[in-house]
Amino acid sequence: MATSPCRYRILGIDPGSRVTGYGVVELTAKGPAYLASGCIRPAAGDFIDRLGEIYRGVDALIREHAPHEVAIEEVFLASNAASALKLGQARGAAIAAAVAARLPVAEYAARRVKLAVVGTGKASKPQVQHMVRVLLGLSGRPSADAADALAIAICHVNTARLKSP
Repeated sequence: MATSPCRYRILGIDPGSRVTGYGVVELTAKGPAYLASGCIRPAAGDFIDRLGEIYRGVDALIREHAPHEVAIEEVFLASNAASALKLGQARGAAIAAAVAARLPVAEYAARRVKLAVVGTGKASKPQVQHMVRVLLGLSGRPSADAADALAIAICHVNTARLKSP
């Protein structure tokens, strides 16, 4: 069942070929409010099949939460070229699901996300988790991948000129 699309929502995505984090925030007068978060964990197996699961997972999130925009982390330079290529393909699967749903997609470097949420571009994962918990008033600490996705959504809310629905 889809949620009401009357409030402005952002779907943040932290892509990965093994774990893709997601976070959904809604804009309120007081800033972003938490709606949902978690991880898409494709089954072990062929890489192509995992990409299909990421696409279908993001598509299901879009149908369930009716976001107005999607924010996703950019590919960073990795020391392992094969890992960077796989990450890029996982990003592509997530972006393809958003584009198929005709949603605008914004991309943010990890350093920019950390700067927007923690105040330093060199923040650690525990620092990001802590600040996401504080900023969204969560009772518990989200998983690292979900926290990263929520941080991407928060960064988008705080830095982008959002389109009117």
